Amino acid sequence: MAESANITSVDAIAAFRAALIVFLGKVRPLLEETSGELIRARQWVEEDQRRYWDNQFKLRWRKLEEARAELFTATLSKLQDASSLHHMAVQRADRSVRECEAKRTMLRKWTRDLGDKADPLLKQASQFETFLATEMPRAIAYLDRVIGAIEAYADIAAGKEEGSP
Repeated sequence: MAESANITSVDAIAAFRAALIVFLGKVRPLLEETSGELIRARQWVEEDQRRYWDNQFKLRWRKLEEARAELFTATLSKLQDASSLHHMAVQRADRSVRECEAKRTMLRKWTRDLGDKADPLLKQASQFETFLATEMPRAIAYLDRVIGAIEAYADIAAGKEEGSP
């Protein structure tokens, strides 16, 4: 028969088990928070910012139309001084509309890019959460069984030592 193992303590396994439980207690909320932040950032870009810049475009377009109408009125009334000021107002409003359209275009690009980059990360985080939720409790239960088996072995080995002459 093989020689007996010289096991005096299961403290290292018990300490690892305890550290694993502490790790699980810390990592689960962090994963949930990270996933939540990513979802909120995506919602902010896809919904809030899109709505904001669409409204800005409408407002700026309306101002451009008003500036053009004022320029047209000033041109018809033959007011030369007012006409140059109105030309500047139209140019300023036109620049504002073009700037807004550029931001809307950039936002559409960000929406695509964020989806392309965030979806794989969310999937990995979800898979890791599933792993932690299913496999780690099994690992902790396995460590409990190992500790029990080692303690039972140590009790048997201690009983043999007491019983031997």
